[in-house]
Amino acid sequence: MEKWLKISVILCVFGFLKEIRPSEPYITEYLLGDWNGRNVTEDELNRHVYPVATYSNLAQLIIVFLVTDFLRYKPLIVVSGISGIIIWGMLLWTSSKEALQTLEFFYGTYMATEVAYYTYIYAKVDKVYYPKVSSHTRAAMLLGKLVASITSQLLIYYEAMDYKELHYLSFAFQIAATLWAFFLPSVKNSVYFHRGKSTVDEEGETTTKLSGLSLIWHHFKNSYSNPKVVQWSIWYAVGVCGMYQVFTYIQILWKAIEPEPDVAWNAGVDAAHTFIGAIFALMAGYLHTGRMSSTGSLLLLAVLSILEGGAVLMSVMPHNLYASYAGFIIFGSLYAFTITIASAEVARFLEEDSFGLVFGFNTFVALILQTVMNIIILDGAVLTLGIEEQYMVYAFYFIVIGIIYLVFAILEYFNFFKSNKVLVE
Repeated sequence: MEKWLKISVILCVFGFLKEIRPSEPYITEYLLGDWNGRNVTEDELNRHVYPVATYSNLAQLIIVFLVTDFLRYKPLIVVSGISGIIIWGMLLWTSSKEALQTLEFFYGTYMATEVAYYTYIYAKVDKVYYPKVSSHTRAAMLLGKLVASITSQLLIYYEAMDYKELHYLSFAFQIAATLWAFFLPSVKNSVYFHRGKSTVDEEGETTTKLSGLSLIWHHFKNSYSNPKVVQWSIWYAVGVCGMYQVFTYIQILWKAIEPEPDVAWNAGVDAAHTFIGAIFALMAGYLHTGRMSSTGSLLLLAVLSILEGGAVLMSVMPHNLYASYAGFIIFGSLYAFTITIASAEVARFLEEDSFGLVFGFNTFVALILQTVMNIIILDGAVLTLGIEEQYMVYAFYFIVIGIIYLVFAILEYFNFFKSNKVLVE
């Protein structure tokens, strides 16, 4: 086996194992049930527990990004696994609301350290293999999530396990992923802080390299001075923000719609949107969006955003659990399609070494937006909305984004038409 492929396989096994968390689709059912004695309400989960992960992720993301590069990736991958062990250990063996908020802090760490998983491979293999290893790492996580969801649904449907017992499986796989992470080869060079002081070019002349922080600023300035990068990065940030909100609180919505369903199909729904989303993401990769005009790109974003808003409306307005399941599957699939296009378009205009920086910063902006949204909607300082009203807000959030991009597409079309008319005259 070639060296690059061996490294890719080792990393993918970690990603696969880490995503096998069969208890996650039923976390709300578990926390509101009689298994742990926490005695928390839906409202407390909605306003005082789940948002902690967002604030924690926001507080840690930029620091984690810099530390990941400085420590050369592998230690942060191990930290990611250890965070998972702490989270599912606390879910099993603690019972207070304060402990629940503490584990949500570690969930923020768990999410923030994913940057190490996605960027490690770029420091270990030649650039010619980037497209292949990128697809490998993402596919491994999707496959792990799919296996976890299908397994979870079958175990619950046939009453082979209850919601608490599923946590033992999640806990075991987090331990397995963490132990496996130690087999990852160490990284000698990184993008910013471990690059060497100088290089010798083809003519034998020595060129001094920029310092780590100077190179970060250089990449940042070059990237965001490009209008195309800004255009797609804005949607990436607002899209990720909206996705986090829809995904984070969806189980509370389902619980509000149907407090005691005969069978909770949460895991089956997760499996469906993961599978369909993977197909949609693959389809997006074959659209060759780089050939689209700027107006066409804006129009595509507008239409997809409006459709996503419609899917969220479908998940809440009929007040029917199965309609809500369907709306969530449609939303997740459309989001996978759109974010793949947005990611590809952002990457198309970047220097290769600045991928991690730009996507990390875009995610940071998304978390700022999500924090603002939480403060407005959840904290009660501005609005006090029930869970169904929240999802109405999320639906119109995407619809308004779509309308804004539609207006920009129309304006750009007429500007282009007017410019061509002047040239002809």
